[in-house]
Amino acid sequence: MAGPTGPGFHPHLPGFRHQFLAKALGASMWFFIFYRAREDGPKLLGLRHPWEGHGHGHDAHAEHKEHH
Repeated sequence: MAGPTGPGFHPHLPGFRHQFLAKALGASMWFFIFYRAREDGPKLLGLRHPWEGHGHGHDAHAEHKEHH
């Protein structure tokens, strides 16, 4: 069925709220991806072992065993 501008599909443009929501969700997705890449990137690429860098070393475990 032909429309006013010719045959084919003519979708309507999204409203301002939908455009804003799409940009906000897209930006939050990319911020989350870059945050996780910063946190887990070296482990994922094999540059660091997953068990390294937890903020507590083996010294804390040795002191705990001495107290028993």
